[in-house]
Amino acid sequence: MTNLPCQRRHVSLLCLTLVLGAWATIANSQHGTDSRNVRLLSHNDLQARSAYQPTIKRQIVDGQERWIAYIGHHGGRAMNPLTGEVENNGTSIVDVTDPSNAVYLHHIPNLSAPSGAQMVRVCNGDELPGGEAGASYLLRTNGGRGGGDRGNISHQLFDVTDPSSPKLLHTLVENLNDTHKNWWECDTGIAYLVSGVPGWRVVRMTQIFDLSDPTDPKFIRNFGLVGQQPGATGETPVELHGCISVTERNRVYCGQGTNADGVMAILDREILLHGELKDPVNPTGEELSAPVISLLSLPYFMGAHTSYPILGVEYSEFENDEILGTRDYVMIVNESLEEECLAEARQMMYIVDVTDEKHPWPTSNFNVSDSAGDFCTRGGRFGSHASHESFTPIFYKKLVFLSWFNAGMRVVDIVDPYNPREVGYYIPATTENTDERCVNIDGQDRCKIAIQTNNLEIDDRGYIYLVDRANTGLHLVELTGAAREIAHYPN
Repeated sequence: MTNLPCQRRHVSLLCLTLVLGAWATIANSQHGTDSRNVRLLSHNDLQARSAYQPTIKRQIVDGQERWIAYIGHHGGRAMNPLTGEVENNGTSIVDVTDPSNAVYLHHIPNLSAPSGAQMVRVCNGDELPGGEAGASYLLRTNGGRGGGDRGNISHQLFDVTDPSSPKLLHTLVENLNDTHKNWWECDTGIAYLVSGVPGWRVVRMTQIFDLSDPTDPKFIRNFGLVGQQPGATGETPVELHGCISVTERNRVYCGQGTNADGVMAILDREILLHGELKDPVNPTGEELSAPVISLLSLPYFMGAHTSYPILGVEYSEFENDEILGTRDYVMIVNESLEEECLAEARQMMYIVDVTDEKHPWPTSNFNVSDSAGDFCTRGGRFGSHASHESFTPIFYKKLVFLSWFNAGMRVVDIVDPYNPREVGYYIPATTENTDERCVNIDGQDRCKIAIQTNNLEIDDRGYIYLVDRANTGLHLVELTGAAREIAHYPN
């Protein structure tokens, strides 16, 4: 950010001229908002922290219904105006009860090192089998690779009944090599933690805990693909990125890899949680293979960042078919890692038919064209990253929301899963906080300022939340026009 030459308290005419000139310089180097069938309701700068994952929860606070957004952050440090202290990036807590006025409540810093707290999930005590009525609980990662803090990486549980004053309950497991995209079943309390347990051959595998009573967490088992366990030999399968479970189907869908060598795994949840184990800490190859229903290996140039199940789809084209009129799908989203379309294949979204679980089969894909906005030369990453992960009935089986880095959020109609089509998008404007992204060309850095929409999520009211990797903050948006008409908003 350009340093402005005057302090706000004493603004002379000359000072004002200099300030306006400095802001004009910034604006000329940045991009404005671009959207279709989506409108902005509010923005919060999140204290200019690089953001990874938003989670939105309805809570009862002091007898009042409130909607709270919890946002995990990448590594780094920034000033917290609420405390007046420079703090390690951790977890932002924002009141979004009024979607037109997102209010920052609290920041929970990484408590041990500057490598952030990327992942956050929240469950209410009324949902959890052993939770306290009226309470709310936050599960988060504390640290990850790249921060130079191995040994200080952990998973933590907080009481966020008062979201303005979180209280640490437990450190579930510590001394890890990495963490990442956790999943927590609020209806059962089972949590699938992406961990880097020392001794495993990958730095991201799964640890499963029973958090049905957050005051009394219980370890269930370690899990990974065969070949990832300690003592294994031969080729090591690509590391885990994250899992999503569907308790009614007793299935867990896991994405392995990011932009290369991807694997989508379908697991039998019952066997995974209750299968016989001689040693839950160090399972054998046979015990690791037991829950695996199928593995879909993607081409070497594609990852499987997100594996989002879209089950029980009644596709109108098949309504008169006697057989398989209703089918199951998984949406696989790859993650782009490189800047300006260099050094990797384009990452996209794919829909896979999993009606026959043992033989998943790709049916269609979705891509954003570079020519739609000169995205490859705009700066930063261009390509897919992730999808929302909630199952709100307003959108489920009809619309999906995809983060696409410098192409913002893309809204995709999947009513016809064989022909997904874009019906809206929202690319936020850059701000004075937006960080530049650089590539090295022939020994020289080339730096540009661009939006980097990283992850997004939806709430049960039908609002969409985008967070930015390049420090631009949180954008709360809603659908309009033709895109809104596809959804099932309550009357």
